[in-house]
Amino acid sequence: MPQRVSLTQFLVEEQRTGRVSADLRLLFEVVAHAVRAIGATVSKGALLGVLGEAGTENVQGEVQKKLDVIANEIMLQSCEWGGTLAAMASEELETICHIPSTLPRGDYLLLFDPLDGSSNIDVNVTIGTIFSVLRNPQAKNPTEADFLQPGRDQVAAGYAAYGPSTQLVLTVGEGVHGFTLDREVGDFIYTDPFMAIPAETREYAINASNARHWEAPVQRYIAELQQGRDGPRGSDFNMRWIASMVADVHRVLTRGGIFMYPLDEKCRAKGGKLRLMYEANPMAMLVEQAGGAATTGRSRILDIIPEHLHQRVPVILGSRAEVERVTSYHLDPSS
Repeated sequence: MPQRVSLTQFLVEEQRTGRVSADLRLLFEVVAHAVRAIGATVSKGALLGVLGEAGTENVQGEVQKKLDVIANEIMLQSCEWGGTLAAMASEELETICHIPSTLPRGDYLLLFDPLDGSSNIDVNVTIGTIFSVLRNPQAKNPTEADFLQPGRDQVAAGYAAYGPSTQLVLTVGEGVHGFTLDREVGDFIYTDPFMAIPAETREYAINASNARHWEAPVQRYIAELQQGRDGPRGSDFNMRWIASMVADVHRVLTRGGIFMYPLDEKCRAKGGKLRLMYEANPMAMLVEQAGGAATTGRSRILDIIPEHLHQRVPVILGSRAEVERVTSYHLDPSS
């Protein structure tokens, strides 16, 4: 059997080649520790009494699940002590979280969605954790403004998918790499080197229940796909929708496709559905590093200058040819 490479071995080699600093390597290790803890909790489900609602709302005004709260606490407690972070920001918290003065501080900022796909928790469908790493632009204690960097300035990004197996996918701007948790030994093993998205696809993911609210360019695009081989595309397409961004994007990274949560009349007042800093930016970095594209329908996601910590944006990402087609429809005055 070929020698198995662990996450630690992979990161050590990345550090030796200069692609990862010592502090960033340690930060990945700490995040992986948190992911293992979250995954173990998620896998117990009803056995631990962690299913159902927590009876609270997050800063977004969304009802929190018990596991939302637990996963958020695990991320905060696991990541604060490593000495690599100056502060953290969570989708579940209104403002940033500074590293306690009793602990060493580092040069990075960590943003995360502790448990993406919460609506799927109680029905045992794949959910995940998404994270983004930025440099702290100043030596003193960071403020919220220091987090408002465009996605192109991310140092690293990744996600964990808690499904039949627990997988960790990450990038430092040199390709996308996937690891699978070996539960018996407790290590993430390097299983998916240089993940790549096919340029073309025959699968799409979108919440079709919102069809009546879509803008004309999206209605045009989806109508073409639904006409299949009898329509202008001359080929049949399959729709896949899990309602967990991690699961839907992981499928795109694994076998191609396009994922869409476009602007529509339901979310127009908020600017979109998904959070720029916690979901769109890290996923866009991963997708671009895997050869795909990620836009709002009108502009590249990674070029957006954030206005506030919980900003929402439309998201269209995946196989490059499809994303470019949808974007061209948005930019077409006749659409």
